[in-house]
Amino acid sequence: MLISSDIGGTDFDDFQSMVHLLLYAERLDIEGLVSSPFGPGTKADILRVIDAYEHDHRNLKTYSPHYPSPGLLRAISKQGAIDTAPSTGFSKPTEGSRWIVKCARRNDKRPLNVLVWGGIDDLAQALHDAPDILPKLRVHYIGGPNKLWGVDAYNYIETHHPNLRIIESNATYRGFFTGGEQSGEWGNTTFVEQHVTGHGALGDFFAAQSPQVKMGDTPSVLWYLNGLQDPAKPSWGGQYVRLWDKRKTIFNRLTTAQDTSEVYGVVEFALPVPEGYSTSNTARMVIDNRTGGPFPTAVNEGHVLRFRFSPRDTKVWPYVIQSDHPALDGLSGAVTAAPPSAERAGTSSNQHPYWWTDDQDPAFTEGVWVGAKHVSQWRQQYLSEFATRLDRCKAPAS
Repeated sequence: MLISSDIGGTDFDDFQSMVHLLLYAERLDIEGLVSSPFGPGTKADILRVIDAYEHDHRNLKTYSPHYPSPGLLRAISKQGAIDTAPSTGFSKPTEGSRWIVKCARRNDKRPLNVLVWGGIDDLAQALHDAPDILPKLRVHYIGGPNKLWGVDAYNYIETHHPNLRIIESNATYRGFFTGGEQSGEWGNTTFVEQHVTGHGALGDFFAAQSPQVKMGDTPSVLWYLNGLQDPAKPSWGGQYVRLWDKRKTIFNRLTTAQDTSEVYGVVEFALPVPEGYSTSNTARMVIDNRTGGPFPTAVNEGHVLRFRFSPRDTKVWPYVIQSDHPALDGLSGAVTAAPPSAERAGTSSNQHPYWWTDDQDPAFTEGVWVGAKHVSQWRQQYLSEFATRLDRCKAPAS
């Protein structure tokens, strides 16, 4: 197993998921911890969790001799891409992308399970540089917001490596902290109060990130720990359906809220290049009045300027173009992200035979999050086991 994480970036939940991962490390052959952040995160944030693990390692070893040494975990921690990939979906190799290639090419008959908790850029780079590793990979991708930020890398993988074996969880993962048994000790806040705080250095580190459980990336780990590792079968980490086709929508004009695209799909605007627009000009599309991005940047393809993004919520997404070219600056529009039709979502893609994603069945929707009940229904079981793991940090086995 190799983890690619945006730990220390835009969200605290990767810290919590990393604590969970290390408490189960005696059951996993962890080959890499790659920092693939959005925002300020770096490999140093992975090392902070390992420092806490080192304090508890003596106790953990009394429960199992297979807990890896802190030194080994530090040695396999690698720095991945700091910046998101350009429109091509790949850029230059990183320490992290090279490590993915190295692990996949090892003389080992087992597949390499790559869990993507943040940017998928390093995986895209690895596939671009070493396409021969594709048959060895099994990917579990926590998409949704991460796909919004890394749409170009995702688009490259989806377009150029359609035979990748991958679970794309855009909403199912939210069942870990949304819905399910929330009463008493199982509430997001009370669980931290009763079962996390005071449970060794790892427990205190976890609680210091937030007084509530989030751990949005943890279902990718649970899928391997408790289930048949068949996407179509029940698992603590979710149950999934085969991907369908036509998830990309391309517009050759400005749109209005009456125009629709698929939520979690890829949207492209291929607008005519205005007269006088040169290679020195720039344009970006500010989506949804966001202040911190991501902002799709126009790619000049000669006759068209192409903007690309992925809507992460079912709603109207307004946009405005900012450009140093007067014919573009201030142009605005909107597009409505909507769920796929039941008919389309019920068909399997011939182009992506091993690609799985969220179950669209309303019976498994948690609030607005499709597929989330496939995780939340197991909440008491997986939190109970996690609490037992946290107890290992407090005292050695008797």
